[in-house]
Amino acid sequence: MNTAIMSSEVVDNDEELVYTIDEALTVLGFGRFQALVLAYAGLGAMAEAMEVMILSFIGPSVKAEWGLSSGQESLITTVVFAGMLIGAYAWGIISDNYGRRMGLLSIAVVTSIFAILSVFAPNYISLVIFRMVVGIGLGGGPVYSSWFLEFVPMQNRGMWMVVFSTFWTIGTIFEASLAWIIMPRLGWRWLLALSSVPCLAAFILYFFTVESPRYLYLKGRTSDAQNVLKKMASINSTELPSGILVSDKMSELDEELTTSENTELLSTMGNKSTSSNSGFSSLFTLLSSTLIKTTLLMWVIYFANSFLYYGVVLMTSEFSSRQSKCGAIVIHSNQLTDSSLYQNVFITSFAELPGLILSAILVDKVGRRISLVLMYAFSFIFLLPLMLHQNELLTTSLLFGARMCLIGTYTVAGIYCPELYPTSIRTTGVGVASAVGRIAGMICPYVAVELVSGCHQMAAISLFEAVMILSGTSVLLFKVETKGRQLNDIVAVHN
Repeated sequence: MNTAIMSSEVVDNDEELVYTIDEALTVLGFGRFQALVLAYAGLGAMAEAMEVMILSFIGPSVKAEWGLSSGQESLITTVVFAGMLIGAYAWGIISDNYGRRMGLLSIAVVTSIFAILSVFAPNYISLVIFRMVVGIGLGGGPVYSSWFLEFVPMQNRGMWMVVFSTFWTIGTIFEASLAWIIMPRLGWRWLLALSSVPCLAAFILYFFTVESPRYLYLKGRTSDAQNVLKKMASINSTELPSGILVSDKMSELDEELTTSENTELLSTMGNKSTSSNSGFSSLFTLLSSTLIKTTLLMWVIYFANSFLYYGVVLMTSEFSSRQSKCGAIVIHSNQLTDSSLYQNVFITSFAELPGLILSAILVDKVGRRISLVLMYAFSFIFLLPLMLHQNELLTTSLLFGARMCLIGTYTVAGIYCPELYPTSIRTTGVGVASAVGRIAGMICPYVAVELVSGCHQMAAISLFEAVMILSGTSVLLFKVETKGRQLNDIVAVHN
């Protein structure tokens, strides 16, 4: 009888000596290790922002130097977004199937090499080709955000993801400052060269990165995942929980099944997840019965966010360059190279800072869904008076407020999306959603800006308001709130 009791106590003690990755991250907290991961992921976001922002500055100079048409000048921008559309999907597949670090390395190599080649482009055709390949590399933004997300503990996860998003804004402000200093003195090639430094830095610093422990465990590399967690504990000057690392799913089922039965179940589910995501079949997983609602709604939100954000940015420049007569928008090449252009872009970029602060306050207080709905509502209110012509000061103030809220929706959606998808297809899910957003970025100038410049301001604002209503409704259709929830690792298999 005593032996049976002792045996039972041993089993109970053994069952207690386990911990999940989320439990380990909670105990380790956000320390020096996560700060280093944030610095590297933020560097990638900053490099992406700079390479995108540079398109606002080099086009007019290249056009003047090589005698290009307006269509040829626009193509330099269009091919970058087309490349980003391709890259967003491709890097997601690579990252989910071959590891986050493989994705990070591929992105750094492609972006840095072709950013440098762009500096020495001998003619227009080569510049277009090089910039398109740079765009493919820039499509890897979701890999940086997903990689960072998987190191962050549940508590205040939303706030830290907002901090990560701040690096994008820093990149836009820094690029505008750089252009303001470099373009009038040294020209567009020097601006391309200096703007490629963050890409090169990302490649060099890659060799100090580590693989996501969540990804390692998903792929059955438990000892490697535990070694990464031990390294995190050492750098953070903390200690891991006692016991062995197990899956979150195993932890939830341990009251119903024995440890061996759990292991068998998880192994089977893990194998299904792995095999289903090989090659390009990840897209079919995103459209499976389990995830299709999440995927389609997220595509609507990402499309809407890109359309609204880039639309407001472009409308700001359209409104600011309008003459007293509606539709008489005259932009001369000498105006575009004047320092006032760089000064205006520099100042308007600061509109994003209060939006990021607002996001940081709301996202972990009221949750992701309510934050998105509130900021869509505020954006709607800010743009509504612009249905009619307003004076310059009021117009600028209203667009400033709208941009502040829209960078907030962009940021919170960037937190919510990777939290909704499981680790097995997280970067693919976010990557495809980002690709859909790039499509919106490509068509927005032809829809919104043409309406404003063609003296159809009411129609343009009405279109934006309709898109806000659509995206806000899509958010309300989500039933899951991810604030304070553990991240899922595998797609549920329904038999």
